[in-house]
Amino acid sequence: MLNIQSEQIAQLQKPYRISLINSLIGYRSLNMLGTASGSGITNLCIISSAFHLGANPPLIGLVIRPEREHNDTLRNIKATGQYTLNNVLPEWYMQAHQTSASYPSGVSEFDACGFHKHYVKDFKAPFVKESNIRIGLELRETIDMEINGTTIVIGEIVHILTEDHLIATDGTLAHSAAKTLTVAGLDTYYLPYPVGQLAYAKPGIEPHLQEDPINVQS
Repeated sequence: MLNIQSEQIAQLQKPYRISLINSLIGYRSLNMLGTASGSGITNLCIISSAFHLGANPPLIGLVIRPEREHNDTLRNIKATGQYTLNNVLPEWYMQAHQTSASYPSGVSEFDACGFHKHYVKDFKAPFVKESNIRIGLELRETIDMEINGTTIVIGEIVHILTEDHLIATDGTLAHSAAKTLTVAGLDTYYLPYPVGQLAYAKPGIEPHLQEDPINVQS
């Protein structure tokens, strides 16, 4: 078994090290992050850093890379206080991947990569029309990380746009039925499938399947 230690990690060639470290923790959530500037210029980028932070209030966190001249995402979030997360589907994952390209500031990836914008009343940030699970968030806090220059953005969920049949009777959202993609590393995409939905864990009770599992059929 390999044991790659910290000194060896530091000596790895940069492309190899980036691929290894980014894929190390396995499958991650995959979303497209939609924003708009104060003047209404839209921006779209693919991200794999979103994480659940709490249900009451409903909070989602995400990590944004250090600000660069052509990176409008964090600038837009701070300017308007609103942004969206949109799931990625198999039919257009290549277009979604293309939004990670370094387009000049002011160029909308919606237009450059062939996506359509969807808006809801009194909400400035654009949703991705092609997605079937869309989340609208309002900024609640930003945390600048001194260790690597990234920023943790914490937002409160204020809109959930999805289809009725994707939400089970217990509230679980069936991502397998939605055909939501996931990612490992920077560029390898997967279509996951459910193994089983277990009942709430309690001491002294053996793990068992839920009596009424979510409908995972599309």
